[in-house]
Amino acid sequence: MEKINKKCVVLLSGGLDSSTCLAVAKNQGYDCYTLSIDYGQRHVAELNASETIAKALTNKLHKVVQINLDAIGGSALTDQDIDVPDYGESEQTIPVTYVPARNTIFLSTALAYAEVVGAEAIFIGVTAVDYSGYPDCRAEYIAAFETMANLATKAGVEGQKLKIITPLIDLSKAEIINLGHRLGFDYGLTVSCYNANQDGEACGQCDSCHYRKEGFKAAGIKDPTRYVSG
Repeated sequence: MEKINKKCVVLLSGGLDSSTCLAVAKNQGYDCYTLSIDYGQRHVAELNASETIAKALTNKLHKVVQINLDAIGGSALTDQDIDVPDYGESEQTIPVTYVPARNTIFLSTALAYAEVVGAEAIFIGVTAVDYSGYPDCRAEYIAAFETMANLATKAGVEGQKLKIITPLIDLSKAEIINLGHRLGFDYGLTVSCYNANQDGEACGQCDSCHYRKEGFKAAGIKDPTRYVSG
């Protein structure tokens, strides 16, 4: 029997993975405080989707925090002068869609929010399978951040240990989709594309679109994504 009224912060981008993560947290009996980061990304469609998803799955106020990573740049997602490559175009191990230190910044913001609301866990939808090779999606990184979080916060020092929960980290995209499907989540609400237009239509060509398409195909579930060409 799950403990009643346990609290968590869920980092919610509006994409497929983070939305599944929210569905998992809710299913595990957590009182979910959703948090999105407006970091100067080139597409606002994900942020719009995150609000819709939060309203559908929680009864808490959805919080959006603005952190202008576009002022730093260095990524195709934050710098308009860097094109988002189509899947397979990048020859780099870590592609130009990597945003420098993004998950560290996101988790630090979620950590502060967790202290404010008294949450005992942060859920983040990172996965080390079927992804673009980002270094801040690995299990060893998450473990290191959790250690730091419990050393660096008032709550941690006073004995309220925080967990960073990554329920998707060892799952393929198809397994993630099947999990969300079993939980009754509507993936038509999500936007995962790196280059989505303002209406939330996906480009169908980027890494994120590729893994999403292949995931639905492998899962044997109809892809509800709205593509620009479709």
